[in-house]
Order: sequence, then structure tokens, then C-alpha cells
Amino acid sequence: MKKLMLLVVFLLVGLAVWAWPRMPWLQDPAFWRQQASPGPLSPGHAFLAADCDVCHTPVKGVEASSCIVCHANDKALLQRQATVFHASIGACAQCHREHDPAPRLSPGMDHAKLAKIGLRQLESEVPDSDAQLLHHQIAAWIAQRDPMPGPASDNPHLSPAERVLDCTTCHASKDRHWGLFGRDCAQCHATAQWTLPEFRHPLPSSLDCAQCHQAPPSHYMEHFRMVSMTVAGEPHAEVRQCYLCHQTTAWNDIRDVGLYKHH
Repeated sequence: MKKLMLLVVFLLVGLAVWAWPRMPWLQDPAFWRQQASPGPLSPGHAFLAADCDVCHTPVKGVEASSCIVCHANDKALLQRQATVFHASIGACAQCHREHDPAPRLSPGMDHAKLAKIGLRQLESEVPDSDAQLLHHQIAAWIAQRDPMPGPASDNPHLSPAERVLDCTTCHASKDRHWGLFGRDCAQCHATAQWTLPEFRHPLPSSLDCAQCHQAPPSHYMEHFRMVSMTVAGEPHAEVRQCYLCHQTTAWNDIRDVGLYKHH
């Protein structure tokens, strides 16, 4: 067996020595890059297709520091609430697959992966044994399939990893409830979509609209008395009495008026 292996090695070396000067393309670095490439780059990074070393570090692969060199001054990314966490995440390649242009994030925002990245960051920062114990408890919770009791334990659409995230850190500006339901979005919402398949709106005859719906700023200005009350024909309406003017089909579907565009 050893003799056979030596023979194979000898033949391969001989073939390489013979082919090297006769096949110039073997000496072209682009040829070897193509053999090692896992696929085409995303459109945003396509201009780096011939410069692998800009992103890749020999032996180590893609390091976050390579990404930060180019993206540290991306104000549109780092100043917007929904994406400001990129300033401290330090794990770019775990979510962004730049050799798989469709999709660049797979699939979309992976909230469970984001939680695990945050857990690893916490592991390097825990100051004492109590914090370390808490860290290990959270890690065990994330690792298991069945949810443990917690603030969002009744939401079947969330994984244990997703339940440790503070939704409002990124999504406070998207809160259509104006803070009326608090900060714990995970009590109702999932990470795949904002809509709730189980939600059933109260009957149109309900008088408790203000429990869930906050009036727009214009209803607390002179605009409410001069325009809104006049159009709806309710000269004595109060801001919290939504049901006097509005219908549940749409906010601008005014009783006895129909769809009304006031701006």
C-alpha cells in the first residue's frame, strides 16, 4: 500500500512539473482564486472580486476588522435606530454572506443568531460569578427547544433565543401603539412579521378604542376643533371618543361621510 501511495505521489509531482511551464494559466493567480471562491460576490462587493485579501485574512478567513475598515463611516447605517447595533456587533460574517448575493442575509434578519452573538459578547464582559451563572442559564435556555417560563413564554411564534432580545432597541420608532402596550413587543409579535394572525379586532360597536389607539398630534391642536369635528358633524366630541367619528374599516372612513382625505 505504501509503495502504491508513493507511486501516486511521484506521478502527481511529475505531472505538475511537466504541466507547469506548458500551461501558463496554472501560474495565473486569478485561476486559483476562482477555484477557491465559493461563488460570485454580492453586487455591493463585486468590485473586489479580484482582491480577496481585502476581506480575507490568510488562515483566519474574514475578520470583522476588515469590514470595519470600509464601513465604519457608514452614517446611514450607524445612525438609524434599526441598524445602530452594527456599531458594536463585531461579527459581520456570521450574518452577511457576501458570496451568496441572493439573499445577502439568510433569511432576512436572523434574530436567533443575533441573540447568540450578543450572548458571546456578554461572555467576554461578565464581571463576576453571579453574572457568569446568569450567562450560562441564558445559554442553556437558548440551546433548548422548549421555551422556559418568561415574559413571552405564551408566544408560540418565538424561539427561546429570540425571547431574550429587547425589541424596542431597534423597533421603538415602529411602535404603532405609541407606548400604550409597554416595551415588551414579544408578548404578541413574532420576528417574521408584525401582523398577528390570531388577532381579532373588537366589534365596530366597541367604545374602548382609546385603550389601544392613540390619537394623532393634530387631534390635540386647534385642527381638531376647526376641521375634524366640523367634517364629522360632532361639535362636542372629545379626543378619546374615537367611535363618534371613526369606523373600524379605516381611520379615514368617517361615519356618515365616507373616506375623507383631510390633507
